[in-house]
Amino acid sequence: MSELITAELVDLDLSAETKSAAARSLAGRMVEAGRVTDLDGFLADVAAREAQMPTGLDGGIGIPHCRSEHVSEPTLAFGRSAAGIDFGAADGPADLVFLIAAPAGADDDHLTILSSLARRLMDPGFTGALRAEGDPAAAAALIRGEEVPAAVPAPEDTEAEKETAEPFRIVAVTSCPTGIAHTYMAAESLEAAARAQGVVLDVETQGSAGFERLDPAVIAAADAVIWAHDVDVREKARFGGKPVVDAGVKAGINRPAELIAEARRKAERGEISGVTEGPGEPGSGTGGSAGASGHFGVRLRTYLMSGVSYMVPFVAAGGLLIALSFAIGGYEIASAKSVADHFVWGEAASWAALLNQIGTAAFGFLVPVLAGYIAYGMADRPALVPGFVGGAIALTIDAGFLGGLVAGLLAGAAVMAIQRVKVHPTLRGIMPVLVIPLLASIAVGFLMFIVVGKPIASLQNALTDWLNGLSGSNAVILGVVLGLMMCFDMGGPLNKVAYAFAVGGLADPTPGSLKVMAAVMAAGMVPPLAMALATTVRRGLFTRTERENGRAAWVLGASFITEGAIPFAAADPLRVIPSVMAGGAVTGALSMAFGCTLRAPHGGVFVVPLIGEPFLYLLAIAAGTAVSTALVVTLKGVRRRPEAAATADDGSDVAVAA
Repeated sequence: MSELITAELVDLDLSAETKSAAARSLAGRMVEAGRVTDLDGFLADVAAREAQMPTGLDGGIGIPHCRSEHVSEPTLAFGRSAAGIDFGAADGPADLVFLIAAPAGADDDHLTILSSLARRLMDPGFTGALRAEGDPAAAAALIRGEEVPAAVPAPEDTEAEKETAEPFRIVAVTSCPTGIAHTYMAAESLEAAARAQGVVLDVETQGSAGFERLDPAVIAAADAVIWAHDVDVREKARFGGKPVVDAGVKAGINRPAELIAEARRKAERGEISGVTEGPGEPGSGTGGSAGASGHFGVRLRTYLMSGVSYMVPFVAAGGLLIALSFAIGGYEIASAKSVADHFVWGEAASWAALLNQIGTAAFGFLVPVLAGYIAYGMADRPALVPGFVGGAIALTIDAGFLGGLVAGLLAGAAVMAIQRVKVHPTLRGIMPVLVIPLLASIAVGFLMFIVVGKPIASLQNALTDWLNGLSGSNAVILGVVLGLMMCFDMGGPLNKVAYAFAVGGLADPTPGSLKVMAAVMAAGMVPPLAMALATTVRRGLFTRTERENGRAAWVLGASFITEGAIPFAAADPLRVIPSVMAGGAVTGALSMAFGCTLRAPHGGVFVVPLIGEPFLYLLAIAAGTAVSTALVVTLKGVRRRPEAAATADDGSDVAVAA
């Protein structure tokens, strides 16, 4: 444990005023200790993680953290600030700052130790001892667990709790995208709140250190379920037939008592939500429907987003490999002979062909993975096989991306229908691994080959012909629509729909689909670039935190990470969102009008050499960025002027940028 943090990695007088400055100061200590190899690269990864979700927690704690290829070994640095630093927590600035650096391939032992620290942060005795400690070496020892702070006495049971014969039982699952800190802090917070209320609570932490499944008997005995998560809960079917409270991981940290109270209310009303299984067979293992709650449209969006999220890594890896092969060997490399039979170590063409064929192999999984995980989102693991089978059939009959969407929905629906059939208890064990995949695959195969496959293939071909025939005003209108979708929710469902539409065309590229891909990526770069430019040219219109986010937004925008603008949109949605949508529409329209093409599904400015009409492409991005910047500055300026006038009427001396 000692290598995670030493006295040299502790700063008890952290003087930084902003979260980026605090991260730089603590990361500098990691560089000096030989734990971080590239300071700026590591800080860019920290900023990208911060842009996804603020890392400030109630109680004066900031936990910036990330996985990064610039980290040589798992490391923790600690800083204590007298003035406090804004990390986005609801209750104000943080005085305890923990910078957690994990390598891209960190081993489970180290991540387990880091998760243990995350849970201890919810202990007032631990944080109180850190605030009082004056020796860096002692603080490091305390964080390593070598010194135990004075225990905080647990609240005494109330008389009502003592008289309760059978306690209320809850099972919970916590998870977050990085799986290093929030996952375990939510678990600790829920456990503490449950103890205070006399509730028996068992938590399954699905983090980077792996997860140990809750005992099926514990789940069966539970009265309710709490999911505090920002990524999909694994194996949801286990919780079938229970009242479910579904919330984000930060709610588990900041509002555990409210979640427990809601779980009680749902149990008292007999509500069954979130997961469904065969009638009268909760916990049998034959179910598996993720069963997202809400209206059909909400559920459908959830299913589709599940498929897209699993497809994106194949898109990124396969598409960038293909793009790199074109950069080395030209577009004709796509027709090269198989490298299994013809490969010369010293020839650039052979290496280009190798990259192209690896990328093509990865790209070949796009439609099956999309279909498989749409089905998985609907009906969990039993739906994977029929989903993948349906996606593969979609490729066989040339139904393409649309065929994959339909195949995934058909597979999920087929599995959910089979799960509703009552079976003898002796058959339950083989249902999810044999009977359901077999029957659902037969049903999906029949429907795709015989019933719906050909009409979908015809529709796919018509769509392809339409894209190839786009010119003039039609192309511009499509560019406007795609630009608006990419910028409306910045990484949300509409953004993902536009992006999925574009990458679906890359599976069988045509001139029209390559134009769509170029327009989508160009528009997606505009929101963070516009906010970065706005915070540079009119600093006075933005808070200190927004200006810090603006610096990171330059890199995020250039890398086609639209989410870099989310902090600005969350703080001022009525001004920021319309502004970036206008700029995205301009960029999408210009990209289509200029006839720009793109064969890579990601990469931002780093794949500009692979873009058709690269200079006009950059001009389109610059124009959209300028439009968004001008609009957001104007709208924010209109808001500030009345504020300044009102303050001046009171006799104050106010300086506001006009």
